Amino acid sequence: MPVGKDGWFEASAPIRVEGGIQARSKRGSIGEQWWSRRFIDILERVCDSGRLTRGRSYARKGQVLEIDLSPGVVKARVQGSRPEPYLLSVRIPAYGPADWAGIQESLAGQALYRAKLLAGEMPTEIVEVFDALALPLFPAELDMECSCPDWGSPCKHLSAVLYLLAEAFDQDPFLVLAWRGRGKEELLDALRGIPFEEDESPDPLHVDDVPLGERVDDFYSSPVPLSRLRPRSGNPLAPPELLLRALEPPPVKVRHIPLLDILRPAYRELGPGS
Repeated sequence: MPVGKDGWFEASAPIRVEGGIQARSKRGSIGEQWWSRRFIDILERVCDSGRLTRGRSYARKGQVLEIDLSPGVVKARVQGSRPEPYLLSVRIPAYGPADWAGIQESLAGQALYRAKLLAGEMPTEIVEVFDALALPLFPAELDMECSCPDWGSPCKHLSAVLYLLAEAFDQDPFLVLAWRGRGKEELLDALRGIPFEEDESPDPLHVDDVPLGERVDDFYSSPVPLSRLRPRSGNPLAPPELLLRALEPPPVKVRHIPLLDILRPAYRELGPGS
């Protein structure tokens, strides 16, 4: 049997199907948001360019028949050149209840992250929360299987599924978290139920609004006894990248990653305590 580019068998055109899942992107790269591009970077790091090209073609032609995502595993069916569709699986470790309890506590403790998640957004800083707990959000590698005879991994069928998965992440970033073991509603319900603990240290700059005539004798006294004052939290009052959050983001991307996502780590390096 002639050897083709896909392995030991001669590659042939896939059987065309109706009603398959088609990529929205019709040319160029796939994946628009920072979280989907992070996932695509993993794919492009482990897959050769030829299979990526054919995988994008499969995704755009609608050769993927079905994708099912559940904690720790994505299962799919892809129509190739043989009559029976190929069966695929992509696995990553799903975190258990104890791990997610710690993740939710950390997310709830950050007012900005909590607010963005409850608003349906995925803050870039969420990656740092997971990393700090030694529970990475994005996998460093993927455990992939396909029933096709191509010995390469990932094959074009797996590449097609992963590209479509990245587009699904574009539409719903909470699928990234669901793959790690926590669905959107379950996570948001947990965040709503965790009380936000603010710094209870007395503010030495606070002064009650009292008429001056009633404060003549103690106007220059501290409103808080010195014995009650405690060192304030070491966290800065405002994050170093506050300016980036306040300004309108420029319409500039580098490798499909928004410029602000690239500048933010540099601002943090310049911040207090760096």
